[in-house]
Amino acid sequence: MPVLRLPKFGKPVKYAYITGRVRAMKTKLIPAEMYPRMMSMEMAEIARYLEETQYKDEIDALSKDYSGTELIEHATFANLAKTFRKLAEVSIDEPAFLILEYLRRWDVWNIKTLLRGKHYGASETEIMKYLVPAGELSAEHLDELAKKETVQDIISAFDGTDYASALAQYDGKNLAPLENALDKLYYFRMERSVGGTLSVGGGLLLKYVRREIDIRNLITLFRMNKAGVDAAIIQENLIPGGKLHDELSRMAGQPFGEFLRGLEGYPFWSSISDIATADVDAISRIEARLKAYLIRYAWALSNYHPLSILPVLGYMVSKETEVANIRKIVRGKEAGLPAELIEEQVVVA
Repeated sequence: MPVLRLPKFGKPVKYAYITGRVRAMKTKLIPAEMYPRMMSMEMAEIARYLEETQYKDEIDALSKDYSGTELIEHATFANLAKTFRKLAEVSIDEPAFLILEYLRRWDVWNIKTLLRGKHYGASETEIMKYLVPAGELSAEHLDELAKKETVQDIISAFDGTDYASALAQYDGKNLAPLENALDKLYYFRMERSVGGTLSVGGGLLLKYVRREIDIRNLITLFRMNKAGVDAAIIQENLIPGGKLHDELSRMAGQPFGEFLRGLEGYPFWSSISDIATADVDAISRIEARLKAYLIRYAWALSNYHPLSILPVLGYMVSKETEVANIRKIVRGKEAGLPAELIEEQVVVA
């Protein structure tokens, strides 16, 4: 892993401005009761509804070139990138640094998207549809990377960066080890950033990061234990750093019923116990419930320190979830999926 040089902020950090901004931005999030209504709308109706929300500028600008699902997908990702870049721009010192560290997950998303696109022979235009310039990698840089000819050309473009060691995991055939290494690198950086720079609220933010790692690992266990994957392979896919890492690692490869019984008593169990025990095939519903639990957890932490990075974190997690929900709905409708099946995948905190 790379050695990180993290900035130190000697003066008390003033969060009043940025937390005030996100409180106002939070009021513009789509209310949970709108998601079932969107499922009963036609695609054009969904676009018209979004045009009445914070997505108006993107819908208007992109409607000249796109329609239907493509319009909504482009508009939601464009708005997400714009919103997060704005948050970074209006922040200074410690808040700006921590926001960028959080948003590096979108750099990881983009690198994975570029590599998958090239690996499967997607066109430059197709790849660009799924890129979100919300992190450190600019839209211009991503555009240059999308023009690269091969997977190896993209990997070579990151020589000398923190990503080089993770990208070196590519064996010319399988992207999974590389993607797993990128995820581990992201959380390694996050833990060092949070632990090395924060003042008030730092312990709580680190607590959130570790809980997020635990939830991601738990979702991995649900998927892989259900599929009967070997314990050693599962453990290799778990991300270090979570508070429950050792306990969850011991559950790798367990028979599914035994695995479920081992989860009883954990704080997240009450969020999934009814469906996990009643329907062992409800993996997508379980995943949605766990993600909703994580959003509630982020906002609960923010209540302890309202003038800290935590309300900003709560807003960013909620905004990401909103965009993911909209895209699940329109993709599901385009594929002709039943409303009940789409609803199972929508995350409502």
